[in-house]
Amino acid sequence: MSDTAFVLIVEDEVAHGEAIAEALRRSKYVCHVVVSGEAAVESIRQRPPDLVVTDYKLGGKINGMDVLREAKRTRLETEVILITAYGSEELARDALSRDSEFRAYDYLIKPIDIDLLRDKVARAAKQATAAREARLLREQTDQAFEFSGIIGASETIQREIKRLKKIARSKSTVLIFGETGTGKELFAQAIHQNSPRAGKPFKVLNCAAVSDTLLESELFGHKKGAFTGAVVDRQGLIQAADGGTLFLDEIGDMPLSMQAKLLRTLESGEVLPVGSNDVQYFDVRTVAATNRDLNDLVRTGAFREDLFYRLHAHGAIRIPPLRQRREDIPVLTQRFMEQASKEYGTTFESISPGAMRKLANYSWPGNVRELRNVIFRMCLESEGPTLSTTDLPDTLQASTDIVPAGPPNLAGMSMADVERLHIMNTLRMFGGNREKTAKALGIGARTLYRKLSDYGLR
Repeated sequence: MSDTAFVLIVEDEVAHGEAIAEALRRSKYVCHVVVSGEAAVESIRQRPPDLVVTDYKLGGKINGMDVLREAKRTRLETEVILITAYGSEELARDALSRDSEFRAYDYLIKPIDIDLLRDKVARAAKQATAAREARLLREQTDQAFEFSGIIGASETIQREIKRLKKIARSKSTVLIFGETGTGKELFAQAIHQNSPRAGKPFKVLNCAAVSDTLLESELFGHKKGAFTGAVVDRQGLIQAADGGTLFLDEIGDMPLSMQAKLLRTLESGEVLPVGSNDVQYFDVRTVAATNRDLNDLVRTGAFREDLFYRLHAHGAIRIPPLRQRREDIPVLTQRFMEQASKEYGTTFESISPGAMRKLANYSWPGNVRELRNVIFRMCLESEGPTLSTTDLPDTLQASTDIVPAGPPNLAGMSMADVERLHIMNTLRMFGGNREKTAKALGIGARTLYRKLSDYGLR
């Protein structure tokens, strides 16, 4: 998205047209000069401008009003400033009337005051570019793919949605990988809502938020007197989710003792409440999620290998972090602006190109959740319907645009050195995550570990 306006100048006196263009180019506008109404119409159709500055009277059959009408027909948000001779300004004022079908933005009287020209062009260009970006944002939102609340236009997110649809119809357990804030619970809900279990209970347990001593009771329930404070029988979440889906968030934080009991339940359907000798059976589908590398946890003995493969038996869903699907940021921004409008009772219509560029280039360590919080905060503090860079939090205002680095010069390097460099850069890109690195490189995890060892990168 660009906030640099493209200005079409229509002036049948070549010297006058070039003088206007030179004045506007110094103000950083992109200008194109044509000397007839016919050339203006052709230019508008080939590349719709943000702003047209046109003489009212032009030599030929097409005059400034015709140019105005063509510009508005081609793209409604294009603004037009008319130039008229002294004594005929009434004609230009008529074009500014609210009753006019094709309304001009403003007019100037010859001889042109350059400072006045720059001022009117600045205001018209700001309005036009804001309208243009709002339209592009709406178009991106219209083209975006939405499934059960999951929205995105990127290939990566659509690929995972496609996988989600297939998995949802099965009865298998599901493992979801994703960084904090990527929307793992939203994906789990989508699996439940699009499965034969839709309409049945959907229960959630965050394994990292419950102490080890209470986790078993939360999951399996307990009998009265099973421990101090157990004054009544209590059903666990597995029983509460009977017939439906149980979502175990942050399963990588589950203690090993509980992992063994969970594995038994997944394999046999058996549930043994704390303090009971009577085995119960429930029909529950389990969806688990983690932001940790379970392969590393398995290697270090912190996660059971048999449980990992039990959860991973039918594949996994991998939610990409927001920094890897930046094309979804405008779409998500628009959605969050709509949500904020409903919550705050105020309509937020658009976001400035500068602010959107900052959002698109930020690293988003907190992913979609952080983006939502930022947009809601911006809407809360904004003084108008358009969000601007001044509404951004300090962390984003201070951030710099991403500048893509050019490819390194590999000439003269051995193939082994090239491969080592490529592995290092890919490993760095994924923050040291070896599982993601292996997948991105298109090799197996064992092959990656062997190469890391060979190249002294372990």
